[in-house]
Amino acid sequence: MRSMLVLLVTTTLLAGAAATVPASASAQQMGWTTLFDGSSLDGWRVLGNANWELGDGAVSADEGSGFLLTEESYGDFEFSVEFWVDEPANSGIFIRCQDPEAVRDTNCYEVNIYDTRADQTYRTGGIVHIAAPSQVIDAGGQWNSYLIRAEGSQLVVTLNGTQLVDVDDGQFQAGPIALQYGAGVVRFRNVQIRGL
Repeated sequence: MRSMLVLLVTTTLLAGAAATVPASASAQQMGWTTLFDGSSLDGWRVLGNANWELGDGAVSADEGSGFLLTEESYGDFEFSVEFWVDEPANSGIFIRCQDPEAVRDTNCYEVNIYDTRADQTYRTGGIVHIAAPSQVIDAGGQWNSYLIRAEGSQLVVTLNGTQLVDVDDGQFQAGPIALQYGAGVVRFRNVQIRGL
């Protein structure tokens, strides 16, 4: 009886672990590729003068402005990232960027990280100029997770397990991905992607 209980608890724990955002070993089995593991910025280009710094398994910035941009271009994918920001932070995840030398919210899709944005329409969880988040989730002062799905013209944004955007927009089909530093304190870790 005791061994049956141990087996049941172990099976339940393993099933729960598999349902979360992937971690390195299991991620590779599920088709995920790690783009940033906390140890180096290999595979990324620095644009601008943000003071990006590695430490505690994350990359962070707290002054300047700019982006970390993938060297590779991506079309249809799921993108997973954890981020920590303070309340006044201005950041975002820019996907399918059309000009890797001039990343903007008008030539990429910007999945926003900006709780205190003056125009709350495209606050944290929204896609700037495209879709407002379906509800308000403040991200400041805690680790958060984004799961961003781009498949054809369908864009889906999930923040901390809650889907906030599901929109159809075909402006941009492929391009690099950029992590933004605009203001406040911004940290990123566990950055992964898998093709669709």
